[in-house]
Amino acid sequence: MVYPGELETEPAERPVLKAALNGSRDPYEHSHLPVTAKELAREASHAVGAGANAIHLHVRNEARKESLAADDVDRTLDAVRNACPDTPIGISTAAWIVPDTGKRLRAVRGWRQKPDFASVNFNERGSVDLMQALLDLGVGVEVGLNDWQAAETFLASDLVDRGVRIVLQPRERDSALALESVSAIEHELDVQEIEAPRLLHGFGPTTWPLIDIAIVRHYETRIGLEDTLTLPDGSLARDNAHLVRVARSRRKLLRGVKGTGE
Repeated sequence: MVYPGELETEPAERPVLKAALNGSRDPYEHSHLPVTAKELAREASHAVGAGANAIHLHVRNEARKESLAADDVDRTLDAVRNACPDTPIGISTAAWIVPDTGKRLRAVRGWRQKPDFASVNFNERGSVDLMQALLDLGVGVEVGLNDWQAAETFLASDLVDRGVRIVLQPRERDSALALESVSAIEHELDVQEIEAPRLLHGFGPTTWPLIDIAIVRHYETRIGLEDTLTLPDGSLARDNAHLVRVARSRRKLLRGVKGTGE
């Protein structure tokens, strides 16, 4: 689906196309959903080979549960960096991984290896303190905003100029409603003249429509099994790399360049 919008001049650098490899999905949802460090390294390598230029993942422990523990972060970053040595790697710090805000802060402060960036959802309790803790560690922060209230929480902090990017991630399942949320968030950002790069992505049925909008607006975007298991035609994607290739193909199509035939 392509929304109306005027395509601007192509920027000098290719916008970020981030591969979101796994999320909180149950590994039984898809045969190529990566959980172990070895699986994440494999899927990251394939996604980069398909055209992704950044990786986002949810660390799992040896029991296949999401984790922020230092040992699990070390093991995962070692494996993925060995597979993709020149690719920025980010990890999730979502509140459901460690619901207690104090324990979550202690876990993050105990990291020995650091990701290049980490995502912080500003609709969750403790987001401001968590972002500050990550910045103190020298970790870049992706500011996750799913509605205008989350934007207000972020904008009321002293950290508005310190995020590596703003991630617009509406949770609505309808594309029109999702775009209404995006507009409300962007209004809050524009009022305060926030100039950080913007990444737009959806979930489930809004994944592909919002990727098209991101392409048209020259925003960064992401794709992967965390966000959707299916291609634009509703068929099951083979793996993360397949999703990345199709996203790149859509970008070429919307830029008036012949696609890759995916």
